[in-house]
Amino acid sequence: MLPSRRGRPARVPAALALLLATAAAAGALAACGDTGGLRGAGATPAARSPARLWPGLTPASSPAYDIGEVEHAVVDGVAVPGGDVRRADPVAAVRAEIAARPDDYAGAKAPYHETSVRMADCGTDGAGDGTGDGAGDAGCPVLRPYYRDLTGDGRPEMTLGFRLLPEKLTAVRVYTVEKDRLVRVMSYEDAVSAVELAGRTVIVRSPSEVAGYEYRLQWTWDADQRAMLLTSDEMLRTDDGGRQTKRPSASPSAAASPSSSSSPYSPSSRASDR
Repeated sequence: MLPSRRGRPARVPAALALLLATAAAAGALAACGDTGGLRGAGATPAARSPARLWPGLTPASSPAYDIGEVEHAVVDGVAVPGGDVRRADPVAAVRAEIAARPDDYAGAKAPYHETSVRMADCGTDGAGDGTGDGAGDAGCPVLRPYYRDLTGDGRPEMTLGFRLLPEKLTAVRVYTVEKDRLVRVMSYEDAVSAVELAGRTVIVRSPSEVAGYEYRLQWTWDADQRAMLLTSDEMLRTDDGGRQTKRPSASPSAAASPSSSSSPYSPSSRASDR
């Protein structure tokens, strides 16, 4: 219907209506034909196979640096009521680690002595909420834990962080439960910018000494090793406009954990790897 001069719809003859409909359809088809066609992207470089260098070099049989590929350690003295990791006390897990690593935490000369001192602010009711300066409530260095199934068994794991003080570092841990025992399956500490969980992966972002770049490390659950393995270590561009950031390095003593099967992957070992 077309509006008449009196504001009422005016009837359109059937022949004219058919003509208008045909013209509109033709216009639509013409418009579709003008877009969406394939266009050449230009010449692409020829694919080349990797060139192997020094074919006569004797292959290495063992790693030069211990970067703690596998972390699988039972945490003694921490109860897991009903086998539910959500009922385990995260503060107790950190206290157990501090007790197992006195060289790092005990005494005024220990690199993270302030962490052990401030654990008294955590009380016995669990971790701080991670607000404010990121150290938890009332100075507690333990951050709020997060729970997600990282192993694919249908039960959640606990991802926990705590500040390593007075150094400006953050420890990241992942715990699972085996036979009602708390087991640490990932251990990493660095100057951390952000931590993310994606599927079965833990992603840790850390600042780089190179302006405009950051490190992004990914740990993924491996059923054969029963641990979170470092599956990706990248240096990526950031969106901070090339702002230079200084990245503290951890104490060499922090690279060893006597309670685990191997030492955690430390910033100092990564620096020597690069």
